[in-house]
Amino acid sequence: MESLGLDRVIFIPANVSPHKLQQPPAAARIRCEMVEAAILGELRFSMDACEAEREGPSYAVDTVRLMLQRSPQSEFFYFIGEDNVSSLHTWREIDEFKKLASFVVLARGNLKPAEDFRVISRNIDISSTDIRNRIARGLSVRYLLPDAVCAILTRHQLYLND
Repeated sequence: MESLGLDRVIFIPANVSPHKLQQPPAAARIRCEMVEAAILGELRFSMDACEAEREGPSYAVDTVRLMLQRSPQSEFFYFIGEDNVSSLHTWREIDEFKKLASFVVLARGNLKPAEDFRVISRNIDISSTDIRNRIARGLSVRYLLPDAVCAILTRHQLYLND
């Protein structure tokens, strides 16, 4: 938000990722609860459940269209992890999507993506896959997540069997 001079950041948990149809996710309502817990107190962060409330797989291009309908004067940036750049060609209506929003790559190192995207690099080696794997192996995720999110994971016993 600071690097790009954004007014706010909206977190939108997917109902089901079309790229992870074989991996049933934690319930969307619980993932929304975790996002809300993680961003609590950050006044310019918000969570929108539009994808979580939608049936079937969540396609980001549809969500950006919805956001543009809601706020046609706004400019939208779509944040992706560097691990998603190489598979963007498989995303639904990717060429149209690139016209609707500016992609920003969140990199863990000094990535130079093949695409002409803005890159924000942070040397934070935390990934959702690693967190899920640590939980499944019975390892601690303390200090990797806000305490409120850890409490939700424990209460709902998420990712224990992944």
